[in-house]
Amino acid sequence: MSYVSESFWHDAVNKATTDLFTFGYKHIIKPNFVFNVPPDEAHDRMITFCQLTKNITPLMWLERQMLNYTDPVLETTVMGVDFANPFGLSAGLDKNCEMPVLLDNAGFGFETVGSTTSRVCPGNAKPWFHRLPEYDSMMVHVGLANIGSDTVIERAEQAWTKARSMQISVSIARTNDSLTGDLAEGIEDYCISMRRAAGRTAMVEVNVSCPNTKAGEPFTASPDNLDQLFTALDRIDRPQPTLVKLPLNKPWAELKDLLDVLAEHNVQGLSIANLQKDRTGLAIPHDWEGGLSGGPTYRASNDLIRQVRREYGDRFAIAGIGGVFIPEQAYAKIRSGADLVMFISALMYRGPQQITVLKRGLAELLKRDGFEHVSEAVGADL
Repeated sequence: MSYVSESFWHDAVNKATTDLFTFGYKHIIKPNFVFNVPPDEAHDRMITFCQLTKNITPLMWLERQMLNYTDPVLETTVMGVDFANPFGLSAGLDKNCEMPVLLDNAGFGFETVGSTTSRVCPGNAKPWFHRLPEYDSMMVHVGLANIGSDTVIERAEQAWTKARSMQISVSIARTNDSLTGDLAEGIEDYCISMRRAAGRTAMVEVNVSCPNTKAGEPFTASPDNLDQLFTALDRIDRPQPTLVKLPLNKPWAELKDLLDVLAEHNVQGLSIANLQKDRTGLAIPHDWEGGLSGGPTYRASNDLIRQVRREYGDRFAIAGIGGVFIPEQAYAKIRSGADLVMFISALMYRGPQQITVLKRGLAELLKRDGFEHVSEAVGADL
């Protein structure tokens, strides 16, 4: 294939249009079409825009030509899956799998849709989001709202089949509704979605750490509970690799007990980590419910990535999540031990072209430091 980085004119056009998109988002789109309405409404507008434009072939071609920066230094293989680049959209934004066409043409390496649950899930009462621009953060209290894993996984399979280069992962979680029962009910809930997902996406993520549900996080409450869940999941034959989305705020001794359990099961990777619950030092209204995305997760996520990589070596692949807005932050996560990097908040605060900014910047940093492929930089600071 031909790479944008190896074509003078395509590279120049890509950079110029990305700079233009950055200016336009900051000065026109963000103040007049995104941040001028409550964040819940802005989210709905974004999903509607994706639905309306995904079938406009000339527009998707134009998006691909202007934004999809490619460079061989960014290509990587993780858990046996080939990625055009290590950047992905984290679970939590595209809950019902409505964004893959735009993300694929924009040049994302992968997307994690969901989290999705075995039953249709209404989620928590709105508002689901509050903006905290002073912290580059969103307060998130969605509660796993989605249309059900039967439909979401079918959409994900179709998106993966049709994608030009982007890999698709699906995140499964436990339904958050009035039917939520005991631990056994929760295990079967996960198993239903896992059976539906088997073989139908590039990866599957098991989210055991959503902080915004009625049942809480029982599968991270004890090693035995987690062992029961993955003993049941291990009985489901699935060819794709499995990641587990971890909580961010567990003391290391407790988290290590959970990781020791996961190391004995059919788990290939870890998503590190979920939303920040600690509000210490942050001026946030007390009646705002939920966990924090973006900036407040950055240092804690990096620290946890480093600790896991040191303790477990190559036993787990690591998808690093939290607070990535600029290439240097992505590079720091990779050098801390992350094989892949996921983000959401940067799309809201910086704009959709930020994927191009991140890829171009990371490629420059890797070449500056003498790396031929991004995989060579994983854990370089350890």
